[in-house]
Amino acid sequence: MIFDSDVLIWVLRGNRRAARMVDADGAPCLSIVSYMELLHGARNRAEARTIRDALEQHGFQLLGLSENIGHRAAMYMEQYGLATALDVADALIAATAAENALPLATGNQRHFGVIPDIEIVPFRPR
Repeated sequence: MIFDSDVLIWVLRGNRRAARMVDADGAPCLSIVSYMELLHGARNRAEARTIRDALEQHGFQLLGLSENIGHRAAMYMEQYGLATALDVADALIAATAAENALPLATGNQRHFGVIPDIEIVPFRPR
């Protein structure tokens, strides 16, 4: 399963439900876009290290971008970008999930719910 950055933020905040969800997945994945979002939110090098360490501790595999992911994300932006809350990062994350045929765990179902190519696994921190 691919985990959206919001789930990882809850893991980093110590949310047990988020950590259990990640640990229950035998092969947790993260789009490189989500990883960059997490790093962008780091306030200093220590927080960036904490992010890297947490991802390593939970056994995350980073999934990179490809030409197919880029094309699919552009199609998502054309089809859904104006009518929904879908932004460029979310389009790339959704395309990564679709291209890898993996469900997407997210608390932001509204951002991804319009995309028929992906299975959404809802996350609630409480």
